[in-house]
Amino acid sequence: MRKLLLASLALGAGLAFAAGAQAQVKMGVGGPMTGGAAAFGAQLKTGAEQAVADINTQGGILGQKVELSVGDDAGKPEQGKSAANKFISDGVKYVVGHFNSGVSIPASTDYEEAGVLQISPASTNPTFTDRKMWNTFRTCGRDDQQGSVAGDYIVKTFKGKKVAIVHDKTPYGKGLADETQKAMNKGGMKEVLYEGINPGEKDYSALVSKLKANGVDLVYYGGLHPEAGLIVRQMRDQGMNTILFGGDGIADKEYWTIAGPGAAGTLMTFGPDPRNNPAAKDIVAAFKAKGIDPEGYVLYSYAATQVIKQAAEAAKSLDTKKIAAEIHSGKVFDTVLGPLSFDKKGDITKLDYVVYEWKDGAYKQL
Repeated sequence: MRKLLLASLALGAGLAFAAGAQAQVKMGVGGPMTGGAAAFGAQLKTGAEQAVADINTQGGILGQKVELSVGDDAGKPEQGKSAANKFISDGVKYVVGHFNSGVSIPASTDYEEAGVLQISPASTNPTFTDRKMWNTFRTCGRDDQQGSVAGDYIVKTFKGKKVAIVHDKTPYGKGLADETQKAMNKGGMKEVLYEGINPGEKDYSALVSKLKANGVDLVYYGGLHPEAGLIVRQMRDQGMNTILFGGDGIADKEYWTIAGPGAAGTLMTFGPDPRNNPAAKDIVAAFKAKGIDPEGYVLYSYAATQVIKQAAEAAKSLDTKKIAAEIHSGKVFDTVLGPLSFDKKGDITKLDYVVYEWKDGAYKQL
């Protein structure tokens, strides 16, 4: 009898442990942890890790601790699908990510089929949310918003100047360049060149020579900071003072490191700097105390994690579809980006872009 009782107690303890393990909230953060855009993967990871640590300190989500997994998509669609399916097989139900639109869009279909909720801090291509899938959200703006701001600024500031549009042929880069072109053309300005480049190359001198031959005053570039930095450096090597204007894909200090001092004067669209938002004051101070500058998408990633927690608590459930319904409901969430609400597509309901200028290794809002 004693042996039977002990066995029953052991079995009960084992089941309780298993139930506790199953009840743990499994969350993933996905992005380019390696490759040319690894600086942005680090931003997403840094934000999500700190948010999860803070949530767990506060008791978790609905009393359950959050376990965070990291998925490396290397900025490539096929690797993004692999990372997504690894999350799914590991039981992850909530994903903060990915960074590249060209990764988030294909990965989202796998997440949808598996019942996984996805909030991207950084994927700006309109297609990501225009499909009106139940599971896709973003804490950043869209390229049709960003391109409109960039195009309008070009029309107002560079009227009579020669403008070239260059992109990296990705859904993000080409999409942003095309939206900027559309707004610029609508404002009465026509580009003198429209070119696509192959990302990952080291020599863009042929493009630079073409820009120089056409007397280009401003290059609008849709793409990421590694290529943007090289284009600027190689323009300076050819004696060109041409200004580069980019989007949020150059919002990392690595841009300045690659481009060098010739990056001074670079223009960039990005959301209002959340580091200056009163709602983020304490979190920014905590990051800086650790020697971390929460630049770029760090706080967008932190905010995505906050939204998941608050929506789950509003739904009183960890069910992803119930959480998604709360996010779609128009409810306002208190985040480090300030108050956020989402429309029926999964987009934030505020215009999220302003113009910055790079100087002395950092960007400041104009």
